[in-house]
Amino acid sequence: MPERGTMPDRGGLPERGQEWGEARPSANPLDARRQSRIGEGFQARPEIEPHSFFNPATRSVPPPPMGRPDEVTPPRGAASVGSASVMQPPSLQPPSSQAPSLQGPSSSQASSSLQGQGPQGFAALPPLQAQPLLAPPPQPLLSPPGQPLQSPSGQPLLSPPGQSPVAPAQRPQPPMPAPQMPQQAPAAPNPTSPAPARIEWRQTRSDPQDRAVSVLRRKLGKPRVLAFANPKGGVHKTTATVLAAATIGSVRGRGVLAWDDNELRGTLGLRAGSARHARTIRHLVGDLIEIENMHGNDLMQFFDGYLRHASDGSYDVLAGEENPRFAQRLDQSTVRRVMDLLRRTHDVICVDTGNNVESVNWQTVMQSADQLVVTTVPREDAAFTADWMLDVLNETGMEELVANAVTLISCPSPGKLPLLDDLAKHFATRTRAVAVVPYDPALEVGSSIEYGVLQPETKQAWLRAASVMIEPFAE
Repeated sequence: MPERGTMPDRGGLPERGQEWGEARPSANPLDARRQSRIGEGFQARPEIEPHSFFNPATRSVPPPPMGRPDEVTPPRGAASVGSASVMQPPSLQPPSSQAPSLQGPSSSQASSSLQGQGPQGFAALPPLQAQPLLAPPPQPLLSPPGQPLQSPSGQPLLSPPGQSPVAPAQRPQPPMPAPQMPQQAPAAPNPTSPAPARIEWRQTRSDPQDRAVSVLRRKLGKPRVLAFANPKGGVHKTTATVLAAATIGSVRGRGVLAWDDNELRGTLGLRAGSARHARTIRHLVGDLIEIENMHGNDLMQFFDGYLRHASDGSYDVLAGEENPRFAQRLDQSTVRRVMDLLRRTHDVICVDTGNNVESVNWQTVMQSADQLVVTTVPREDAAFTADWMLDVLNETGMEELVANAVTLISCPSPGKLPLLDDLAKHFATRTRAVAVVPYDPALEVGSSIEYGVLQPETKQAWLRAASVMIEPFAE
């Protein structure tokens, strides 16, 4: 084992950078480096036994004893330069009561360190004073034998055998706020299958007036002809034709016409519409060829010169001829041509037929009609004539027209009429429906018929009656 401060024997091998046979230098080549380190403030190392890995005595350094708060583990000393050994850490010194000085070594210390150099020029550094850089570790919880374990504050932590433990003093804790639970959204209903729905059939109670208006406003598919007929005079045939046209026209707004097809001087043109001109069916038949060749707006404008209009503009009127000789010109072909012309210009044509069931124009209108309206009053003679007319139509092959017919009973006087219920039951067996319209004082005088002056009950009754007439064709 070489002495402290000397280099180990290399077995006659030359130093690094030295050739064989050259003399080994007597001075240590690290002396200059050591002198520069000493000049910078390093202290000489103490005279301690060097620590070598190959020396069993110094291989393991026992750790410092635990449990003493006045001992601080100092930092390990630096390794020796140029040697494989490691210097043993200097002896520990108890910390002084005053704070350690952060200044470097003084000049006297530096000079004394120079006097302790070894033979090879290594300086022995003085022992380093431990300077606590961090706060001292907490004191261990120790107590004399036989006494309970106490905390640094003097409170017992464990009780002796046979005694109940004493709870240490606790510092008052500030009250903790109550935790607030987050508001949760209402839970969604479980996706369970709903109970089977219960289907109940209930009869809807709709207003009859609203239903009637809905029927009259519907499309009809094509122009429809309504024929009002009864061979007996004075049964409100003309009144029914005008009020039906006025009621339908007030709902639909346009496209409704009332035609007086009475061959013996009808009065429809006098009771309905404004007499802005004196033209009648006779003038229309005279210009029929010219009018038939017109189309579109030209047809409507030219044809309007032969019509009369209601005071409220709800329907148009084609007046009949006052000259009885004109009936000879209303043959079957002429009536059909006039009917075709009216279908080109209007959607609903209400025709007031005459009293002669044997006339050509009466039979032609019946053959062209889509809906037959049997007009009567609650009297025996009027009811008998209407019933006979139905028999005539059945004999001429118009059974379908009779079966789809509507019987319209008009009350000519106020109060309860004795034959009203019996006649209604009778015609209900012969026609599709029976409608009853009440008495209205505005219709008694026999003058101009104004739909706007009728009583509300009368308007509602005519509204229901008109809807019954149109209902089979409403889409």
